[in-house]
Amino acid sequence: MKRIVVLLSGRGSNMSAIARALRSEHWPAKIAGVIADRPGAAGLQLAAGLGLPTAVIDHRAFGRREDFEQALREAIDALAPDAVVLAGFMRVLGAAFVEHYRGRMLNIHPSLLPAFPGLATHRRALQAGVAVHGATVHFVGTEVDGGPIVAQAAVPVRLDDDEATLAARVLEAEHRLYPLVLRWFVEDRLRLDGTRARLAGLRPGESRLLWSGDR
Repeated sequence: MKRIVVLLSGRGSNMSAIARALRSEHWPAKIAGVIADRPGAAGLQLAAGLGLPTAVIDHRAFGRREDFEQALREAIDALAPDAVVLAGFMRVLGAAFVEHYRGRMLNIHPSLLPAFPGLATHRRALQAGVAVHGATVHFVGTEVDGGPIVAQAAVPVRLDDDEATLAARVLEAEHRLYPLVLRWFVEDRLRLDGTRARLAGLRPGESRLLWSGDR
């Protein structure tokens, strides 16, 4: 039984998608805890409603990032996780923290990395005039939104899109992509091999690229 710890800062929609997939698909796993860096994060209430244990490590209570990360690491390690899942967690994590969870920590980013790392991804995609946008799940590396790519979900950009409509379609794709990747990890089919993500044989109908909407 794999143990998953989810870190979040906001609404927790990806956490909820993972929790619901875990239960409906009967993964050999459990969410051991949901930890937020903000006491008011909406995802805490959502997690509690799903019957999940929650905790807060408020980043504002620490004068140095190193002290915050030490407290966060202690809280995570107390839950003995096999996987640490960043689901809208908005803190930049230091190299020592990342290395401690190397090969066990995953993140989802709302763009087709390496395009548009960082913030305001949907606005930047529209400004660039790309025809395809999307989301990426990757192992966490020391560079922001870096680390080996595991899988991606592609979303067409429509001529009448604005940030809100594009963001909504990308989020819907995230809710399909993240549970899929995490299930691979739980089933011991996904691993980090140096600087590459390795996935044991794809099953019929599976792909590392999901398409959403018209092509």
